[in-house]
Amino acid sequence: MAKTMEQSVQPNDISRISAGTAVKGEISSPLDIRIDGIFEGRVYSKGRIVVGEKAVVKGDIICQNADFWGTMNGNFFVKDTLSLKSGCTVNGNLHVKRLQVDLDSKFNGNCKMISDAEFDKLSGNMPAPVQVQEKEEPAPAPQTK
Repeated sequence: MAKTMEQSVQPNDISRISAGTAVKGEISSPLDIRIDGIFEGRVYSKGRIVVGEKAVVKGDIICQNADFWGTMNGNFFVKDTLSLKSGCTVNGNLHVKRLQVDLDSKFNGNCKMISDAEFDKLSGNMPAPVQVQEKEEPAPAPQTK
């Protein structure tokens, strides 16, 4: 019996890229994601993405909400709220519904306020949820008399 990854996650599950870790590629998750290391590529989340103070992202972030303290060269696509925190640096374009900018945050690029429908169109190439196969238990051995 196959079920999507979204059906088996717990409410407080978070995927993490810890400080000292470097990842290159594409991440797609129904979970919240926290990045404290270095990530190069594209990150998709149906939840919140939090990027820590020492984190570096080279690529695009596509998510529901984001809190950003780190450094980024890439674009944001945020369905609801992007919060640029004090000390962050973003070099790229923002496509967001709502934007919160703290003092001492740096942003170099264009900002476009988008609707839910525009987000869905822009993020239309988001990968489908991962299918997880449940292990099937082997049939019990026949009993001999």
